[in-house]
Amino acid sequence: MAGHSKWANIQHRKGRQDAARSKLFSKLSKEITVAAKMGDPDPDKNPRLRLAVKEAKSNSVPKDVIERAIKKSQAGEGDDYEEIRYEGYGPGGIAVIVEAMTDNRNRTASTVRSTFTKHGGNLGETGSVGFMFERKGEITYPAAAGDEDAVMEAAIEAGAEDVESDDDLHIIYTADTDLNEVSTALEAELGEAEHTKLIWKPTTTTELDLDGAQKLMRLIEVLEDDDDIQRVTANFEISDEVAEQLEEL
Repeated sequence: MAGHSKWANIQHRKGRQDAARSKLFSKLSKEITVAAKMGDPDPDKNPRLRLAVKEAKSNSVPKDVIERAIKKSQAGEGDDYEEIRYEGYGPGGIAVIVEAMTDNRNRTASTVRSTFTKHGGNLGETGSVGFMFERKGEITYPAAAGDEDAVMEAAIEAGAEDVESDDDLHIIYTADTDLNEVSTALEAELGEAEHTKLIWKPTTTTELDLDGAQKLMRLIEVLEDDDDIQRVTANFEISDEVAEQLEEL
C-alpha cells in the first residue's frame, strides 16, 4: 500500500489525529463554508458540499458545527478565501503537493516556502511536480467492512477504478468526477465510509529509508499544522519495516 496510506495509519494509531482534532475541525468547517458559498447551501444539490459534509461527519465533527459552517457562507463569510496549490520537492527529491485555502496569499506563500527550505526541500512553480499525480476520488473503509473479495466486488459494481487492501484498510479509488456517485452506491452496500475525498494520487513513487521517511514526515507534519493548509500529498513509498519503525518513534 502507498506510503501516504501507511503514514495516515501511523498518525491515527499514535493519536496524532486526536491531538490535532480542533485544528482538523477548523479545516473541515472552512471547506464546508467555501463549498456552500460556491454552490447551493443544500448538500443534496451541491456535490462538493455533500462530500465536505460527509468527510466532516466521518471525522466526528458535531452536527451543530457543520450547520454553523453552512450558515457562515450565507452570512457572507468565506468570501475572502482562495484555493491555491503549491508544488515542490521535499527531502530526497520527493514530489510534494500542498493544497491551501487562505485569505492572505502572501502570508501562506511565505510560510510554505520557508517550511520547505527549513526542512530540506524547495518550493517550485505550479506544475513543477503536478504531472506526477492524477486527480482521483478516494474512499476508505476499515478492514472490518468486509473481506478483500467482497469489497472489491462492491467497488466494481459501484463503478470504482481500483482497490488496495491491507490488514487495516480498504482504499477504493474512483475517477474524480465519479466520487459522489460511487461513494453513494458503496454506502448502500458497505455502510458509511471512514473517509471520502478528492486526492492527488501519485503515478510514480520513490521508496524512502527510515532516515528519509523521518525527514519527509517532519516536513509534512509542519505543513499540516498550518491553519491555511488543507492537505499535503507526496509521492513516497515506505516498506512495512520502515512503517513499523516510524510507529515506535
